[in-house]
This record gives sequence, structure tokens and C-alpha cells, in this order.
Amino acid sequence: MPKTYDPAGTEARWQQAWESSGAFHPDPKAPGKPFSVVIPPPNVTGSLHMGHAFNTALIDTIVRFQRLRGKNVLCLPGTDHASIAVQTILEKQLKADGKRKEDLGREAFLDKAWAWKAESGGTIVGQLRRLGYS
Repeated sequence: MPKTYDPAGTEARWQQAWESSGAFHPDPKAPGKPFSVVIPPPNVTGSLHMGHAFNTALIDTIVRFQRLRGKNVLCLPGTDHASIAVQTILEKQLKADGKRKEDLGREAFLDKAWAWKAESGGTIVGQLRRLGYS
């Protein structure tokens, strides 16, 4: 046993084990009463904060407890891809460059929004996985 705890190695190993076992993928045909949690997604504004981590820990505790009770659990988190928060971030970035969203045009602005969603949403999903979220 190592003298010091290595959280990065330990957490990654357990996350991989859980994902490989299929623990987080419910089977609709499996026995057991269904239990579902659909979570309002965080805005894709960059990174999660401590409030997200706290809320995630609470929900994950309930979800895991229901699995231990034999229920067929679906926990469906997501990321908000059409938020006013994304528009606000992009408008601030444009303003820093001396531009407005109207200068880009609708399609170019939407392209930037989707690109931001892909980058930021991927960060958030990765952070949820690092938290061990099931």
C-alpha cells in the first residue's frame, strides 16, 4: 500500500472500472422497479463550481443508494446548449475585440455558440466524470 494517497490515479482507476462494468448504463429490460433522475443541466459557461459539485454529490448519493436497493436507475445529466449565458459570454468576448454579434451575422454567431458549447460542454462532462458522477 502506498504511503500517500494518489487521488488522480485512484479516482481514474475506479471511474474506469465503473464505466467498464456498465454500472452507469441502465437496461430497460432489467428486473427491478425503475428509478429516474433527470437533472436540469448546468449552463455551458466554462467550468463547474463548488455548488455544482455539492449538488452532484447529493444526487449521486441518492442514485447509488437506489441502485443498491435493486432499482433499475437512469440518471440523465446534461449540458445546456441554448442558454442566454452562452450568448452573454460570447458577446463579452466580441466586445473585448470591439465587435458586436450583429457584426458577425446570425450564422457566424451561431457557429461560435456551437463551438463554445462543444468546448465548454466537454469540459463540464469531463469534470462530472472526475467527480465520479454515475
